[in-house]
Amino acid sequence: MKKTIGTCLFLGVMLCLLLPKNGFSQSSKLTDPEIASVAVVANQNDIDFANIALKKSNNADIKQFAQTMAADHKAVIDLAVALVTKLNLTPKDNATSQILKSNAASAMQKLNAESGDAFDKLYIENEVAYHENVIKEVESDLIPQAQNAELKALLESVLPTLRTHLEHAQMVQGKVGK
Repeated sequence: MKKTIGTCLFLGVMLCLLLPKNGFSQSSKLTDPEIASVAVVANQNDIDFANIALKKSNNADIKQFAQTMAADHKAVIDLAVALVTKLNLTPKDNATSQILKSNAASAMQKLNAESGDAFDKLYIENEVAYHENVIKEVESDLIPQAQNAELKALLESVLPTLRTHLEHAQMVQGKVGK
């Protein structure tokens, strides 16, 4: 369990709903403190989204998925604090983390406006799309930009977990669509 949570440190990068069409990368290179900021913001956003789903949904599959996300990301935030402390990094706000914050506000507004089956469908469709996008972004941007070896190794080790969460979201999407 601890290893799974450890490999999830940057899993939160994946679950902020409604990313811009081109993902969350920016034109300039992210530094390690900026990557840490992106992770912290995305983890907290996902906890917030999961909490909305836990309150609004009556669908057992959506609730179970949201419980998993909330639990994973609370633990991840704790681990993120430990890692940035160990590495003596101070997360640095940046254009990417600002995009995540802005999109989170928009996503929460849209989620809060829906209910019932429409809510469940919106929540899980965005989770699927986001997972697909984040896998691409972690592979093409975050891993290549990470300078610290521990950070880079962690990002590389998270990819299987990202794919597992995508598969879980797709499975729930198949059930919700019926």
